[in-house]
Amino acid sequence: MQTTEQSVLNPYQRIGGDAVIRKLVDRFYELMDELPETYAARKLHPADLSESGNKLFDYLSGWLGGPQRYVEKHGHPMLRRRHLPYAIGPEERDQWLLCMQMALEETVTDGALRTALLSQFVQLGEHMRNRPEAASIRQPDGR
Repeated sequence: MQTTEQSVLNPYQRIGGDAVIRKLVDRFYELMDELPETYAARKLHPADLSESGNKLFDYLSGWLGGPQRYVEKHGHPMLRRRHLPYAIGPEERDQWLLCMQMALEETVTDGALRTALLSQFVQLGEHMRNRPEAASIRQPDGR
């Protein structure tokens, strides 16, 4: 089996390192701020997205195989635990994923990597969900 250069690079290297990860994170939060259909996900974040952006950049750097900045600064990510104070249901998950998918499409040129990352983000988004599907709301008369 022949080895290609792409198969020996880790995702951090394939994506383009810090410069592209920063562009991805910046675009992700720009989209969350701009798109009215992502309001539920946006309202879970502080008004100033700078610190959220820095934390996501640090996390993605290590998650993709680059420098472990998040772990160095904050310890083990424990993502689900850190997100438990926020009500994350299907709507918030899907809105977060919409922003990530759009940001990936705009910043990651390697199509196979983009597809693989989106698949991983879908799993991550589902893992963060801590609120069940929306329950149907009954009318006072029982309907």
